[in-house]
Amino acid sequence: RVCFVAPGIRWTYADLLAKANQIAHVLVDDLGVVPGNRVLLRGPNSPMLAALWFAVLKAGGVVVTTVPLSRARELVFIADKARITLAISDARLTADCAVAMAHHADGRAREGARVVEYNMQPGADASRSIETRMAGKPRTFRNVETAADDMALIAFTSGTTGEGKGTMHFHRDVMAICDCFPRYVLKPEMDDVFIGSPPFAFTFGLGGLVLFPMRFGASSVLLEQATPPFLLQAIHDYKATTVFTAPTAYRAMLGLRKEHDLSSLKRCVSAGEALPLATFNAWKEATWLS
Repeated sequence: RVCFVAPGIRWTYADLLAKANQIAHVLVDDLGVVPGNRVLLRGPNSPMLAALWFAVLKAGGVVVTTVPLSRARELVFIADKARITLAISDARLTADCAVAMAHHADGRAREGARVVEYNMQPGADASRSIETRMAGKPRTFRNVETAADDMALIAFTSGTTGEGKGTMHFHRDVMAICDCFPRYVLKPEMDDVFIGSPPFAFTFGLGGLVLFPMRFGASSVLLEQATPPFLLQAIHDYKATTVFTAPTAYRAMLGLRKEHDLSSLKRCVSAGEALPLATFNAWKEATWLS
């Protein structure tokens, strides 16, 4: 069955498993990742970023996914707090990541730190990219045995009330969030198509676009550009049934909705800020959702 869709990309669950296994081999065999290592991921939402996320967990590592808009200063803070020595970055976003991995906030050199790239652009030297390293690796991998209360990810808050807080989540938490809200409120079916705007760095995006649909065998549309016009068009094009975004985006989409067919929608989830009743009612009326 289809797991992830993106412009020009269509991965089945088998595709994702094979790629995550190959990346896990790269992490362990080539990059020396051992259980407990924290690995920073940097890139826009994509099937490849999801494969990297799973690969880190397979290798027994701890995932620290960052927001693509974060700059060097924010990344230095995250790397210091999470004790990062390995960062894997989309090649288009490497510059700030390389600066952050070179030194600590106090100016000391970050010993042994490195940045590895993926999604390198045509014409670049891709000899050491994640994709090149993956090419010769087995498509199977023996997962590192982890305990339910081993740390799986550190998700940093947005820092609206000061510096971001690194919230620690266990392996059991990853499963628990799938078997609570989505199972009993969203009630996904295998034919559902999830879509949305939050990045994987926020658990709103990780759950809504990766964990929740996968737990129930559904599929997810992963967009690099998910501003209201692009999100509306993608809902129309991919016949999405379940959307995750913020109240601001719902308000913006109201003014553009007449140009798009939103009849496929079944459920809409809001987070990130308070949802005004007026926005709730207007969106409900515009999409005929009961």
